[in-house]
Amino acid sequence: MKQIIAVDIKTRKVEPARCKTDMLVVGRFSDGVSLDKVGKALDEKLGGAIARLAKLGDFVGKAGTSAIVYGDGKLPAQRVMLIGLGEPKKATLDTIRKAAATAANQAVNMKIQTLSLALHQAAQGKFDTVGMGKAMAEGAYFGSYRYDEFITESQNGRRNALKVEVVDAEAGSIKTLNKGLAAGAVIGRAQSYARTIANRPGNVITPSTLARAAVEMARGTKGLQCTVFDARHLKTKRMGGILAVGAGSKNEPRLIILKYTPAKTPAKGSPRVALVGKAVTFDSGGISIKPSADMDQMKLDKSGGIAVLAAMKAVAELGLPVNVWGLIPSAENLPSGSSYRPGDIVTTYSGKTVEILNTDAEGRMILCDALAYAAKQKFETIIDIATLTGACMVALGQYKAGLMSNDDDLIEMLRKASEDSGENVWHLPSGDEYADEMKSKIADLRNTGGRWGGACTAAAFLRQFVGETKWAHLDIAGMDILQKGTDYAAPGSTGFGVRLLVTYLMNLTT
Repeated sequence: MKQIIAVDIKTRKVEPARCKTDMLVVGRFSDGVSLDKVGKALDEKLGGAIARLAKLGDFVGKAGTSAIVYGDGKLPAQRVMLIGLGEPKKATLDTIRKAAATAANQAVNMKIQTLSLALHQAAQGKFDTVGMGKAMAEGAYFGSYRYDEFITESQNGRRNALKVEVVDAEAGSIKTLNKGLAAGAVIGRAQSYARTIANRPGNVITPSTLARAAVEMARGTKGLQCTVFDARHLKTKRMGGILAVGAGSKNEPRLIILKYTPAKTPAKGSPRVALVGKAVTFDSGGISIKPSADMDQMKLDKSGGIAVLAAMKAVAELGLPVNVWGLIPSAENLPSGSSYRPGDIVTTYSGKTVEILNTDAEGRMILCDALAYAAKQKFETIIDIATLTGACMVALGQYKAGLMSNDDDLIEMLRKASEDSGENVWHLPSGDEYADEMKSKIADLRNTGGRWGGACTAAAFLRQFVGETKWAHLDIAGMDILQKGTDYAAPGSTGFGVRLLVTYLMNLTT
């Protein structure tokens, strides 16, 4: 199988106008002012070519636009790519991240070997330089990613590697950029890892092969340990939710537990955090089977668990001084003679009983066991992440993940991490009125509510299993996949949640 494109990213001290490269990338805002210092230097050497583009209206810096000017021997760079950064007042670090991703995506399409980024020059003074370095690294990995490991032949083959450099003439800026670049590269690699595992189909990734991947990852990552509960252990622990969902498949369920031990002692008062991610390796809906259209995409129902897996990898590689575990309940939801059924009553790890009304509401059934297990380990904070409900996508589209929580401070911390990481969330309610809809007449709870507010009632169900622990739920349905390629990314898994979770944990240490 093909390996994903290897990205090597570093800084280089050089004036952009003197940078020898396959493609130099600069940004421009659409505020109508004259070119910045770097733009002016390039335009002068190019005989006014950049200014002419603006005069013609072909490139005025509008967000999401780009143009390429060829060096033609007037510059050491063979090409200069101009990327629009939009209105300055609307710009965020994600503007820089997406600009870097756009450049990397185009570089792969053009089979370019070396890509030189000077995007930060246009935003100097507007954003923290460390943050821009981090954003450019994350963007370079995100844009260059391609999932083609099962394509055996290609008439238009791609390069196996992309060399990316962030260029600046000032030694001080290079030193500062390097701090952000180092963290961004770790997170970017982790997100690419997540996208690859998530993109792999159900005949390749089953609960057992996912568990083996986690064990292998932990074995090669300092500070990580991995424990796996197989079906026998799950029965011993009486984790009835996970066992019920996996009962219809010959591929038995697992609970993957990743424990991170930091080399540095966490700050006093720093919370112990559990990340819990849903990993249904394939979701047919079970007895309550889904429509056949687009069922192939249900290989991505493991995306929440994969985000936790990759986030744990990044946390360990960054050496963050935090106490954090990753818990990944995993099952394959298939119909068979041994499947759990509508009408069944399942006893979960917490002891609470659940009436099954719909076997396609399976994510909450595996999550509730893992959440209760985390609560029993006395974590101060629990965050779960899952492609949980189509209702969340109906509410928010494919633009934001749903955020539900029982703690206002945790909501604000995740909002801040969302802003920093560019992975957008929107707070939705999950209070008692929604929990009331999840009460059953013949068991403690039922696994579906009424027709309305499905994302909120699902979160309210999960809330019943964390006790008084600070808890947040991220419903990433719709955010896990790009149906079509964009200017800045290839189609398929997005690895959503990796940047968000790691950024949240990084913010705990500052």
